[in-house]
Amino acid sequence: MSIRHGLLALLSRGPRYGYQLRVEFEASTGATWPLNIGQVYTTLARMERDGLVAPGGADEQGRAVYAITEEGRRELARWFATPVDQTARPRDELVIKVAMAVAADDVDVAAVILAQRMAIMRTLQELTRAKRSSTEDAGRRLVLDSMIFKAEAEQRWLDHCEAVVKEKSA
Repeated sequence: MSIRHGLLALLSRGPRYGYQLRVEFEASTGATWPLNIGQVYTTLARMERDGLVAPGGADEQGRAVYAITEEGRRELARWFATPVDQTARPRDELVIKVAMAVAADDVDVAAVILAQRMAIMRTLQELTRAKRSSTEDAGRRLVLDSMIFKAEAEQRWLDHCEAVVKEKSA
């Protein structure tokens, strides 16, 4: 998720101060993506420079608040209207690891796959427990569902890798 756009989405509900944005960001993503407070203020500074947010004075306790600008609202609307490009995502370390293990002469590919499979099983168990405890929070549940679906897809991909490796060695 784009931190920049996530913060703009939160600011579209009204002015907020940095720590409040951090807490609300984490709550909105089901606390699955912790956000460093430094990231929040660095991102706010860049968005201010780009005209997407403006300082909105201070709240009752003297904390600096930020408000979304009209340009920020247009940017947020563009983000929501634009599908996420699958090719624009960062490289997948697991895919690279398995490909390099297959290409290497002295690596037990089956052991690499098994280690990942065990880690994914633990992750699935943790995510399932977390999902059971988040029945009231729809946002958190959707984030957890997405993570579960991705972990299950990774398990299927590992099954495929295992089959290809066995086929190659036969």
